[in-house]
Amino acid sequence: MTNRIELAGVLTQGPIRKQSPAGIPHCHFVIEHRSEQQEAGLPRQVYCRLQVVMSGQGSQTKTQHLALGSSIKVGGFLAYQTGRNGAGKLVLHADEIIDI
Repeated sequence: MTNRIELAGVLTQGPIRKQSPAGIPHCHFVIEHRSEQQEAGLPRQVYCRLQVVMSGQGSQTKTQHLALGSSIKVGGFLAYQTGRNGAGKLVLHADEIIDI
């Protein structure tokens, strides 16, 4: 099954770096996307905000340049996460980040 997404946008929250109890580094941030897309032959304004996490030993190197307002393209897979308050959300688990 395929679960792959690429999203370009602006970093609007974070980056926040944490380490799991198992010692795995994680970098969390939020990307905001705005564009015009075609739907049913008509232009449509599109806006979304998506939580992103990049994990693993290479994540520190790949995210060290990130700052608020950075224009980036992120690639990875989507997963559903439930927060401490019980609310669920989709999170993009990134394996690549490209400056644009």
